[in-house]
Order: sequence, then structure tokens, then C-alpha cells
Amino acid sequence: MAARRASSPLDERSLYAEYPFLPGAETLLGGESVSVRALLEEAAYATARSLGRTRIRAAADDPRGTRDLEELARADPEVRFLSFLFARIVLSAAPQPAPLRRWAVAEAKRGYGRMAEAPPDELGEIARRLGHALVLAAEGVAVPLVDYVQLATPIREAEFRLARQEVREGTVRVGRLRAARLLQEAVRRRLAQPVPLTDEVVARVRTQEAELFDELAQRMPLPVARPGGGMSPIRPDRFPPCIRRMQRTLQHGENLSHAGRFCLAAFLHRAGADAETIVDAYRGAPDFDESITRYQVEHITQRDGGRGYEPPECGTLRSHGLCARDGDPDAAAPADRARDPLCFDEHLRHPLQYYRLRGGTVLDRGDADEGPASAPAGSTGTPGGPGRARSTARR
Repeated sequence: MAARRASSPLDERSLYAEYPFLPGAETLLGGESVSVRALLEEAAYATARSLGRTRIRAAADDPRGTRDLEELARADPEVRFLSFLFARIVLSAAPQPAPLRRWAVAEAKRGYGRMAEAPPDELGEIARRLGHALVLAAEGVAVPLVDYVQLATPIREAEFRLARQEVREGTVRVGRLRAARLLQEAVRRRLAQPVPLTDEVVARVRTQEAELFDELAQRMPLPVARPGGGMSPIRPDRFPPCIRRMQRTLQHGENLSHAGRFCLAAFLHRAGADAETIVDAYRGAPDFDESITRYQVEHITQRDGGRGYEPPECGTLRSHGLCARDGDPDAAAPADRARDPLCFDEHLRHPLQYYRLRGGTVLDRGDADEGPASAPAGSTGTPGGPGRARSTARR
């Protein structure tokens, strides 16, 4: 898919208005010093606060950043920058990290919408200001190998794997669209990190924006276990450590690999969860899209008259780096940090087998816990994974 070029490069002022995440964007304020307290409270910045909340709500509803914000397009560059800054401050003070990470995805993808159409020199300037040395050439863009590995590793699409790239003289040669996608990842990583705030500011924001945070919690609920399929209620406390870690990853607003997303949906289905419970499990994902998630959950769970795909067996999960039998050092609960002896039983081969041994009920008793994992033909056991859209363009 060919990208349309913008008519001309942006001047300095317009560049910062389009890309408020760039270092130096504060120069839009013309030397004016705006304190955090003033931005949060003074009437002069009410429009920026309102627009900032609009950006936050739009990201909660549409983390793909495809929703047009007319208010943003009409606003002056200074107001656009202040709305961005306000949104980042508010989400850095949020009780949960998921809204910040989802907003980071939406803002990065919004930036990609412009970068994908930008003239080559504009793309190079953005890269330079983000600290990445992209060299523009007639045949595409040369990305230093270290930069490519750093930016491409979190991207789950198979076409970004280093083994599939043209590596020449210490650089990876990519097209302009792929270079823009790499810069999108650089922006996402930058914005996903909360800005440091004092305890006083955090308390002030949480009080002032309590209604907004309640609204975000309703738009992005954490997973809820519900009985389904006429079986006994599902028992999340009896799930194997790998499944519990997948759930925590999504609840914390972090990305989960395609393999992990597929495994979690297939496991929950076999454990008796209904479709709503499974969809809920992915709401914390930074790139959650409800329509895509529902479609992919249906694909995973409705195979063979509703029996669905089996989750991968333990050996496959280990090969994908998803096994947590040695404990998760980042987990808050001591039980999740500890080594799980049952996982080391020589007869244990499958997460559903673990769940059954712990007293859980499994759909299709007798044939779902010990066989090899099924997967779509030609895949690695991960048909896209709920909540993550497949790439719409081959770059």
C-alpha cells in the first residue's frame, strides 16, 4: 500500500503541534512558564484541560488512534501541546497503569498517521529528535542495527523479525512505512513511562479527576470471572502460574504476545468461561479493540462445534517464553513469586491438566488436557491473538 506524501515539510511550530511528544515541544509556549499547578487549576487553561480529557477518553475507546478529534484539529498549537501535557500528567497519576499505556498506544498511532505520509526529511528529523539515527536513501531507510533491535523487539508482527530483514553494513534497510512504524514504537515507549510527580500532585489529580478515573475504570474493566457453559464456576485461584501471569500482564496494561493471547483465550474457554469473560480478560491490553477481540475470541472458541482450539502444551509455552513455573519475580503476591512444585511433576504436560489436578472443571473431560495443542494450519499456534489487529499493510 503506497503512502501519500504530505505537500510539504512542517515548520518548527507545526512540527511540535503535530508531534507534541518531541523534546523541545515546550517552545510552543513562547518562553511562558506554565506550572503543573496552574495547568491543573487556573481558568486560563480550562480549554486545554477539556481537550486533554477528550484525548484520554478517545484513547480509552479507540487505542488504535483512528478516531478523528475535530477539537484537536481546530485548536491552536499551544492549546494542543498543553492538552497533551495535561493528559500525560493526569494519567501518570492514575491509580492503575493501564489507561496511561493505552493512551500511549493511541497517541503513538495518531503520530504514525502523520509520519506515514510525511516527506523523508520530516521523518528523519523526527527520528533524530527521538534519538534514533535513521539514514534516508534512495532505496529506503537505513536503520542502525542496534536501533532496529531496540525498536522492533516489542512489535509482534512476524514481518518485523530481524531474520526477515535486509541487513547491510551494520544497518537494516526498510521502507518508509516500516521506518514510520518503528518510530511509532519509539513514541509509545516514551509515553508509556509516567512522568515523575510529587505525592501532593498525585493526590490533587486523583481528587480533581476522580470522576474521569471512575469513567475510565468503567470503560476498561478488569477481568471478571463468570460461570459459563453449564459447568462449575471457573476458579482463577486454581489456574496454573503461566495463565495467572498472562492475566496480570494484561491487567497491568502491558502487551502480551500473540502466543500468550491465543493461549489465554483457549484456556479460559476450556475452563468454562463464557465469551464475555474472555473478552473482559483483554480489556487492559494497551491496544484493546472490542470488535477485533470478539471476532478473534469467536474464532478461537467456536471451532469443532464450540469445543474450540486447545491451549498449547507446557513444552510449547516454554519455547515461547510463557512458562512461569519458576515464579514471577515481578508479581505482587508471594504465591506468584514462588516456584510451583506441581509444574515440575514429570507427568504434567498441559496447563489444563494442571487446572484439573487443582480441582478445576475442564470442558470436554478426557480429551482436552493431555493431547498436543491444536492450532490453525500454517501458524505457530497464535491466530492473531484477541485484541491485536493484524497488519493492514505489508511494509
